[in-house]
Amino acid sequence: MTKIRVLVTDDHAIIRDGICALLSLTGDIEAVGVAANGKEALEMVRELTPDVVLMDIAMPIMGGVEAIRRIRKEFPKVKVLALTQYDDKAYVFPVIEAGASGFISKTAASSELTAGIRSVHRGDSFLSPSVARFLVEDYQQIASMKGSQDPYEQLTNREREVLKLVAEGHTTQEIAAMLVLSPKTVERHKTNLMSKLDIHNRTELVKYALRKGIITV
Repeated sequence: MTKIRVLVTDDHAIIRDGICALLSLTGDIEAVGVAANGKEALEMVRELTPDVVLMDIAMPIMGGVEAIRRIRKEFPKVKVLALTQYDDKAYVFPVIEAGASGFISKTAASSELTAGIRSVHRGDSFLSPSVARFLVEDYQQIASMKGSQDPYEQLTNREREVLKLVAEGHTTQEIAAMLVLSPKTVERHKTNLMSKLDIHNRTELVKYALRKGIITV
């Protein structure tokens, strides 16, 4: 069986040795070299062309992010798995943008590390659970902020239709006939959309529709 060839990069010898020892216990992964900084890692990649590079982030001479960027540019087929003690978004986003296929914490279990190596080697992405969790939370926060900044996005398609027609001056009965709805249903849509937009009378609704470009004068 062909083994996954891994270059281990970390500025602490004890960590490099520990990872190499761990990988030696697997049947399908082997450490083919070690590097103490990004510059050495780049040189070792040129010499060994490993399948996967385990890359620490905070290192002297050349940091991990710059090394990842250079390795991915020169050797696009080589996968990089960032391995670091920092698992907050200030570190994750630059690493992913630089071209890493995954991000894993040094506090992860050995099984998680080997799973990450196998995952990026076959072309998948890999994020340790702690990283994946805060990325989801960050996305949800951004989505929530976007929703609060533009409540129009919270409206259903039917509510948007009713908004436009109300702003154009149509009565409830006219809107009901145009949309083939009951007047009661139209009133419910109007109440819902005004609540979502925090608008309390038709004059404010018309002003809002004008600002949004929903209607023109």
